[in-house]
Amino acid sequence: MVRLTLDVIGKSKNHFKKKRGLSFPEYLKTLTHLHLSGKNIEDIGDISMCRNLTVLYLYDNQITHICNLDFASNLTHLYMQNNNITKIDNLFTLQKLSKLYLSGNRITVVEGLEKLCELRELHLENQRLAPGEKLFLDPRTLLSLAESLHVLNINNNNIDDIKGLTVLKELKHFSAADNKFHRMEELEEVFNHWHQLTRMDLSGNPVCKKAKYRDCLITVCTSLEVLNGREINELTRQFLINWKASKEAKKIKNDQHMTTGQLISYPLTSDFNVGLGPHPAHIHSHANVQRWKPQQSLRA
Repeated sequence: MVRLTLDVIGKSKNHFKKKRGLSFPEYLKTLTHLHLSGKNIEDIGDISMCRNLTVLYLYDNQITHICNLDFASNLTHLYMQNNNITKIDNLFTLQKLSKLYLSGNRITVVEGLEKLCELRELHLENQRLAPGEKLFLDPRTLLSLAESLHVLNINNNNIDDIKGLTVLKELKHFSAADNKFHRMEELEEVFNHWHQLTRMDLSGNPVCKKAKYRDCLITVCTSLEVLNGREINELTRQFLINWKASKEAKKIKNDQHMTTGQLISYPLTSDFNVGLGPHPAHIHSHANVQRWKPQQSLRA
């Protein structure tokens, strides 16, 4: 088992470039970037002497638990993708964190980020989930990120429902390729709230097989510049927006026409078509005919 300690940092050829006149402890205090990817690290020990860290690279290791980072109050970038992490926790003190990379782990619930008010990017793609499992995003965490999050990547996580993401109104880049989205109406409902969105990737979802799904999303996300890796031509966007507006106006006009027609025809129906019995004049006429019928001649 490899435990991340100060000794591991000292033995790393990438790091202990001792500055002239500095002892090792003094050197550690000057570190702002720590590169320890691919070192078979399974656990994070006490490295609190690196108190000025702003960027920490721990990807491609064997870490199972996020811990002992509470000292790093200046940390802005944390790279922990491709480890064995199952739970997001112990990050509440990292209030300057702006980019968090946790893709390729074993996370099933996105939680524990409620204190990270500066978080701009969250990368969670390709979690190694058990068969039938899907990534769940805790509503409390989403609400806490509503004003800060600009980039969200949840590719390939068996997700089939994104209604909870509606609160993320500051999103600019959204990647959700290779999931299970199939209801266009649900997507429209969410995207109607994302007025800052410029890039989106939904490739590999069932909804992409629906007719004119791309045209529909372009008219809903009016700020979108790139969809599924393809740029959106501004002339095409305006044409589709105008076409949609014309179609909706025509529908409203038809609905109004049908409503007016119903109001005019309804009294006519009630007067003449409903079974209210024969007209009194008809009854009177019939009675007269019966009384007028001549008697049979007595001379016959």
